[in-house]
Amino acid sequence: MDRYMLELMARPILGCIVVTLVAQLLERVLHIINQLVENGAHVGFVVQLTINIAPYYLGLSLPASFFVAIFIIVARLGDGNEIDALLASGVSISRLAQPFIYLGLVFACLSLLLFGFLQPYGRYAYEAVLNAAINAGWNAQLQPEVFVDPGHGFTITADRVSMNGRDLQGVFIRRLKPDGGEQITTAKSGVLNVAANGRLVQLSASSGLELDQPKGQAGRVVHFNNISAAEPVGGDQGMGARGGDPGELTLLELAHELRSKTSVLNKRAVAAELYGRLARSLSVPFLPLLAIPLGMASKRGRRAPGLILAGVVLIGFHHAIQMAQGLSNTGRVEPGPAIGGIAVVFIGICLWLFLSSLKRPGDTPITRAVAAIGDAVHWARELFAQEPAGATS
Repeated sequence: MDRYMLELMARPILGCIVVTLVAQLLERVLHIINQLVENGAHVGFVVQLTINIAPYYLGLSLPASFFVAIFIIVARLGDGNEIDALLASGVSISRLAQPFIYLGLVFACLSLLLFGFLQPYGRYAYEAVLNAAINAGWNAQLQPEVFVDPGHGFTITADRVSMNGRDLQGVFIRRLKPDGGEQITTAKSGVLNVAANGRLVQLSASSGLELDQPKGQAGRVVHFNNISAAEPVGGDQGMGARGGDPGELTLLELAHELRSKTSVLNKRAVAAELYGRLARSLSVPFLPLLAIPLGMASKRGRRAPGLILAGVVLIGFHHAIQMAQGLSNTGRVEPGPAIGGIAVVFIGICLWLFLSSLKRPGDTPITRAVAAIGDAVHWARELFAQEPAGATS
């Protein structure tokens, strides 16, 4: 029976993981592309950046996919009356849940690997690649109506750009001066060219105005017919060693920093990061206790409310952990009681729902509440249907 259940789980869980992971990564890839374009970096770094953040999103996709797969399998077994046959043969719901709980323990270990070790290295590698992309030098190509900041306080945009990205119409340039002042240049047209080393961009503009505004002094406006300037782009900002942020530390390193008396990191932030990762991973084995009762209730026509409830609980748990981590970093709450309390509440909901369905499989407080709401709506419809003609409500 256990082998049969696990074989049924294989395809749904793989499909759910692929769908949720791709959906999350697509949204992130769009953000990465916009960030690279705004900083004048080459979009060829997108693949490296996506690979480095994949462990984080895989860790988020795993619990949701595990739950959905169990719900689908239990609902399918109920539709085929296989659960009824198992219960009639003496198999209890607790025994039915065993293979899913064991699989949850395996996924909990996988989640610890993802959140505890792969994610910190991936996060640091992501920041390193992003830093290298932004400071690698600009290719002197613009997109229309996009502000580009190639570095050194130099920002440029244009209303219209040619196909090669360098012939500009409606140019706007802002330069920040070392003394705190700024220089604003507008031009009817312009041409961009990049030096061979990629660190210097030459701009030729025609028919425009230039405002020179020193800090604390009156500005001066100059009209020009043609002007040329060379602007340095890119930067030399290096990446520090891994570990400057608690999110870049592994579980073992977080535990060491928490015990260390010489650590320079914020102890609350370190504790919040450690407890948050543990809470997310250790909650995975309890997901079958939530999915099985709701999946059984789907045979009674309560499938949609069960999925909605599960989505609210899972999303609420994830955001509650994030909120507790944020409040812990600012010192408003203690990370241990806050994150531990959220995990206890989540586990309590799973246990309560599972234990309440042992006597009558598929009958949970949720299904009874949904049935009561449905009866109330039906009663209200009949009440209004019985009103005499011409009556006003």
